[in-house]
Amino acid sequence: MDTIFALSSGSLPSGVAVVRISGPRTRFVVETFCREVPKPRRASLRKLWSSSGMLMDEGLVLWFPGPKSFTGEDCCEFQVHGGRAVVSALLEELSAFDGLRLAEPGEFSRRAFENGRLDLTEIEGLSDLIQAQTETQRRQALAQASGGLRKQLEEWRSRLVRMRALLEADFDFADEEDVPGSVADGVWEDARKLARELGAALDDSRRGEIIRDGYQIVILGPPNAGKSSLINALARRDIAIVTPEEGTTRDLLEVQLDIDGFAVTVVDTAGLRETDGIVEREGIRRARERASMADLVVYLEPVEGMMAGIDTDLQGFANVKVLRFKSKDDAGLSGDNGISVNRENGLEPLLNSIIASLAEIGDLAVPAVVTRERHRVAIAKCRDYCVKAADAQKLGSELRSEMLRLACDEIGKVTGRVDVDDLLDVIFSEFCIGK
Repeated sequence: MDTIFALSSGSLPSGVAVVRISGPRTRFVVETFCREVPKPRRASLRKLWSSSGMLMDEGLVLWFPGPKSFTGEDCCEFQVHGGRAVVSALLEELSAFDGLRLAEPGEFSRRAFENGRLDLTEIEGLSDLIQAQTETQRRQALAQASGGLRKQLEEWRSRLVRMRALLEADFDFADEEDVPGSVADGVWEDARKLARELGAALDDSRRGEIIRDGYQIVILGPPNAGKSSLINALARRDIAIVTPEEGTTRDLLEVQLDIDGFAVTVVDTAGLRETDGIVEREGIRRARERASMADLVVYLEPVEGMMAGIDTDLQGFANVKVLRFKSKDDAGLSGDNGISVNRENGLEPLLNSIIASLAEIGDLAVPAVVTRERHRVAIAKCRDYCVKAADAQKLGSELRSEMLRLACDEIGKVTGRVDVDDLLDVIFSEFCIGK
């Protein structure tokens, strides 16, 4: 197996740069650079020498002999000065060693998974933690990276294994006269109970996915209702063109915001109206399509120049929460239902309503079980197999036991125990080089 290396810290120049190494030749590299191997898992100040005897830098060296390392292999980190020339010299020297090569994106984490140091949910949590931009994303990702989801999944899986073991015992000792009744009498009620727990985890209004992917807000309304002015005010910069001409916005415009610790995507859209223009009509179609998939629709109705057909505009969004506001309320005559980008604190009614909607996502102190669509699909299948096994009285115990095995496999797909080879390249490609 190759020994891999990479710059694991941020872009250069920086105060400190971290170069990470993992693999069978790590110890040889450490001996070459440091002229001795430091004590394991202790930061040691060392001069770093090239194979030709040139001093490259002086920095901290951390030596992690396997299997007690992040990857499960021999690992080392060199913490050196973050100048481009220093790091370039170090990486060039590493590339000259036989059996060493630059790591691919996510390869350190992939080796940790393959060596059993982390399961797939912890790997995904680590990826989310690296990419987290808000406090709620950080907390959820940290809980998952620390094994929160793995522990819950393993608890469900152990219960399924016990159910199957009881059924196997029932098969093996069915003819024994001293075995009172069936040892599997309680299995099917246990399966129903587990199915209910799985269903409760799924019935969470997509809390985990919303925190991870962001809360989607789409702004709708007639032309010149102030949609583009609103998104510019929320972003505090010019995102959309604002003119008195109707139909200025034709395509979807997005801005990423942090509202009350949540990642929120706000989408500006084309004004809703009847039109013969091909481009504008396509923009309106896209607006309605995006709104139908939103977590929240904000519909703006201008205080003056009200248009007929507003209720028609909102048709088709029965499953989407809609907030209606009077826009351009510069005089503040509409109370809590009026907003204005020109009035001091003129957006407070809208922001307070958005924060209240975010609070409805659920108890953030309890980590979400489902944070990705693949989790939701597998857990739903597990639940369905449990229900089928419990309710299929007409089938033999052997077939019902097979359904429990399939339920167990679905849990294994989430943790990475079974049938995930096709997912690995996708998951690890999300990482940066050096992680």
